[in-house]
Amino acid sequence: MRKVRKAVFPVAGLGTRFLPATKAVPKEMLTVVDRPVIQYVVDEAREAGIEHFIFVTGRNKAVIEDHFDIQFELYDTLEQRGKKSQLDMLRAMQPVPGQTSFTRQQEPLGLGHAVWCARDLVGNEPFALLLPDMIMQSEESCLKGMVDLYRRTGNNVIGVQECDPEEAHKYGIVAKGAELHTGFQITGMVEKPAKGTAPSNLYINGRYILQPEVFGLLENQERGAGGEIQLTDALQRLGKEQTLFGYHYQGDTFDCGSPEGFVEANIAIALQKPELRSVVESVIARHLGKASDAEA
Repeated sequence: MRKVRKAVFPVAGLGTRFLPATKAVPKEMLTVVDRPVIQYVVDEAREAGIEHFIFVTGRNKAVIEDHFDIQFELYDTLEQRGKKSQLDMLRAMQPVPGQTSFTRQQEPLGLGHAVWCARDLVGNEPFALLLPDMIMQSEESCLKGMVDLYRRTGNNVIGVQECDPEEAHKYGIVAKGAELHTGFQITGMVEKPAKGTAPSNLYINGRYILQPEVFGLLENQERGAGGEIQLTDALQRLGKEQTLFGYHYQGDTFDCGSPEGFVEANIAIALQKPELRSVVESVIARHLGKASDAEA
């Protein structure tokens, strides 16, 4: 069985829900407490044993490449000022030479097209796909659990978790088949089903381990919803040729592609830091009090 060594991060999106902040700053570089969103996602991939990080970028995304590069002036300044802890932290986050690759999605043709743009960098081997908007928090990372399931099955693995059944029409939903190992067989999937028609309340949470055959399907995939090449459409076709497993993730997920999810991520992660917890609790209590007074 081939090891999952590479991960693809589609970071070409415009981030229009965060305008005007994203007019000059990529949404993936917006900061959650003390680091950009993309760093949390890369850290998750690294914890799962990923060795090569592939970024599918677009225009005005060069700062992402700069973030994962060495900034000699900064490192030198920190060293001269004796800020060893900060310097050690930056070095620990720094990919080694040759671990990162960048390619362009030159047209905004959807997630499926962005994945297809990474085909030559991935090559003929299984790969992980992590949507960079989604920050996940749990004792064992979502992708690590998926890699463990992949090692048991040798097949495609899709991360899923539960949503309110009344909200299922907002997501890509899978149909659950027989339970196998620490996951279950996916017998079908549908993108944003009409209310009352969803086969389950298990939604696709933005984490995948896929076999390279998906690239051939994406290459001739017809455009779907929104006139874009949809990954879900290609996965439905892949499921007719290969087994798709679902990994039922039990942790917290923050959708930082939406303002409300971004705010929740900042609050939740700040509360987990001992040096910030009491301050955040005090600030929240104070502003809730002000809001109550204003409503009275």
